[in-house]
Amino acid sequence: MSDNISKRGGIYHYAFMIDGKRYRGSTKTTDKKLAEKIADTIKADILRKKHNLPSAINYSLGDVFDSYLSSQLTGAKNNERKIIAAKHFLPFFKNKPIQSIPIDQIENYQLKRKLEFLSNPKNAGKREQEISFRSVNIEISTLHHFFNYCIKKGYLEKNPCAGIKKLNELSRLKTLSDEDINKLIAGATNKLTRDLITFLIYTGCRKGEALNLKWDDVDLQNDVIAIKGTKTKYDRYIPMSKPLKELLMAIEKKDGLYVFNLNGAKLGNFRKSFMTACRNAGLKDLRIHDLRHVFASKMVMNGTSLYITGELLGHRTTQMTKRYSHLVPDTLKKAVDEVWGK
Repeated sequence: MSDNISKRGGIYHYAFMIDGKRYRGSTKTTDKKLAEKIADTIKADILRKKHNLPSAINYSLGDVFDSYLSSQLTGAKNNERKIIAAKHFLPFFKNKPIQSIPIDQIENYQLKRKLEFLSNPKNAGKREQEISFRSVNIEISTLHHFFNYCIKKGYLEKNPCAGIKKLNELSRLKTLSDEDINKLIAGATNKLTRDLITFLIYTGCRKGEALNLKWDDVDLQNDVIAIKGTKTKYDRYIPMSKPLKELLMAIEKKDGLYVFNLNGAKLGNFRKSFMTACRNAGLKDLRIHDLRHVFASKMVMNGTSLYITGELLGHRTTQMTKRYSHLVPDTLKKAVDEVWGK
């Protein structure tokens, strides 16, 4: 197969002839052995489709997984999760033919990983329902997505992960007191980070939504922000509170289109400066996404309905917002106390 690949600009490319037609492309890898495997897979796939034949090759999971990762968006956060997840399940499945992996083998793997979590010293003394198996669920989800890729490529007819139930996941619903919110904002060492933290708390936006926000989507006259191109593929509109409007009006509009920019250029991330703010505020185990939960918790605890809170967060199903329903009883009690006294 090495005759069919060549290296250009550090990346291996494939080129081969099938029935007088030349096929060329990039394998998107600098690894020669991996490039050969990818080129083999591409050639076999072209031949299979050309002659309308099922795949006669029962590839090992490890071989196809390399080409699967190469087909994913490079640098995407989900791709990083898949690579981490693969470190756990590849030793278990790597050399197994993908057409010969039944559901019970995957269930056995899931059980094996579950027992590893249960035996972890940090979970000693905890009941099973007090332990989150989110990492295991990500691993099974990655396998599920991988087998869907195999079906699309024609290597499989049925996904062996179908029907496997998720393990328990503890909801991460961090919230902050007003005092901690002020400490966090004050802990930022630059105005850009301070503005971003404050914006996320005031709006409940996802990090990506804030970083992608353009001035054209900010209507200071009608006090509304349009959040476009969201994770759910639906646009939503967030009304501006008075402090949010003051925050936006105090941001200098530079040449860049983006509200939160660095010298006019779009900001890629601000995790390091956020972690610095957390350390300065004395807050541990806090993530940027937790600020979305802070917004939601504040809304619900101050009497906002779960429905409206879900609309502001951009939830497409009520199930996501129900995670905050445990806060409603306190809100109802507060309402009754305000009317009838304590």
